[in-house]
Amino acid sequence: MTDKIAELFAGWESPMVQACLQGRMGKLTRWGEDSALASIGDFCFLAGRPVPELVAQTAAPILVPCGGGWSEQIKAILGERALPFTRYATQHAPENFDRRRLFTFITSVPQGFSIRPIDKEIYFTLMEKEWARDLCGCFERAEEFLEQGLGFVVTAGGGLPVAGAASYAVCAGAIEIEIDTRPDYRRMGLASACGAKLILECLKGGIYPGWDAHDSRSVSLAQRLGYQLDRPYTAYWVEEKVRKRWPSGIN
Repeated sequence: MTDKIAELFAGWESPMVQACLQGRMGKLTRWGEDSALASIGDFCFLAGRPVPELVAQTAAPILVPCGGGWSEQIKAILGERALPFTRYATQHAPENFDRRRLFTFITSVPQGFSIRPIDKEIYFTLMEKEWARDLCGCFERAEEFLEQGLGFVVTAGGGLPVAGAASYAVCAGAIEIEIDTRPDYRRMGLASACGAKLILECLKGGIYPGWDAHDSRSVSLAQRLGYQLDRPYTAYWVEEKVRKRWPSGIN
């Protein structure tokens, strides 16, 4: 990565973007000296001088214009296939997280449930479940997640994972949090519990737990765990580019 390319993404400190810029995860595509595309998981971030060639190369369902002019290019190339929607950037100074409050979410897990770190066995279990694959899906192999990633699941009787919080993306000093809950186990505080556990583990290790919210439900959970809304921004959903047949999760 050159400083010039990093400058194109100025103002986008998301761990998803930084993971691509650092060569840790995802893919960075340059077009000339002043246009770039950062692709990771379900996301494509477009920065610099808007060019149709990069829009045409996007292969993920969520397109994020990182600067003026890209929305016009997305509409021109994809037309009505690209549906605009609002995502929400959040922020929080690590030292200001209320650790005691986070701990209460963990201890409030209903009887019969427990929180476990994601190990190799759980990794493969999650990858077999439609609702859970995004928790570890940006990592190509189990060994890669276990070496670089971080995550926890809430298990029900018999050790079956029913909710989880994990690193969707990893960059130097930060992760992007992904949280998912099996639909029939929602509204039980399980997402808050495993999210709180992951945040506390990050803080203990000096890692910033980044959170980019997909919708108002995700914003509400983030705020419950101590985040503050930074800004809303416009992204585009392109149904035809969905390669994975499962929801993109709460984040």
